Amino acid sequence: MTTIAIVGAGRGLGAAVARTFGAQGYSVGLISRNQSRLDALAADLTADGVQALGVAADVRDPASLSAALEQITETLGAIQVLQYSPLPQKDFMRPVMETRPEDMKGPIEFSIYGPIAAVHQVVPGMRFLPEGGGSILFINGGSAVKPGVKFTGTSIAFAGQAAYAQLLHDELGEQGIHVAQLIIPGAIEEGHAKKDPKVLADTLWAMHTDRKEFRVYADDIDTE
Repeated sequence: MTTIAIVGAGRGLGAAVARTFGAQGYSVGLISRNQSRLDALAADLTADGVQALGVAADVRDPASLSAALEQITETLGAIQVLQYSPLPQKDFMRPVMETRPEDMKGPIEFSIYGPIAAVHQVVPGMRFLPEGGGSILFINGGSAVKPGVKFTGTSIAFAGQAAYAQLLHDELGEQGIHVAQLIIPGAIEEGHAKKDPKVLADTLWAMHTDRKEFRVYADDIDTE
């Protein structure tokens, strides 16, 4: 069965994506740090007819993230779509002159080491998928393209993740693996015309199926 793995799954966007892909016949692997919350979300999805499995892992621990993705593959089947969308910690967002070298350790582990570990775990399997193959979808806030002086950790780390994603897009596209980035300026808002979780989930489905653009903006943003 076709599987999507959602790294950073929660009851907002993660649940909406799980239901959108689940409605298309996908099994759903859910990854976050809290196993009890994952179990509760997986139970809700199962009750709605979506096959789901939650596996706890910390994206700042590459070995645990790789192991979680391996368990999802072994239980649900080959991962066709990887969504990397964990929410950054508040202490990553310090003003620029209050950010010291030690303050960047967490953001770099979170936004660079985690994605690299996840990609290396899923790409070998994606290479064996039928034509029209796998997708790797990165989700970032607006600071990935417009750095904010009060959000130094995420601004620097998201920019690095964006560069990595662009390199993957250029390298893996020839192998039938589509890599794309969704930029969500500001907060995800229920009821918002463009940033409601269900709307964003539909956008991510379109990014996976259309397989065209590298970067998609959920809403307008001034990048000047």
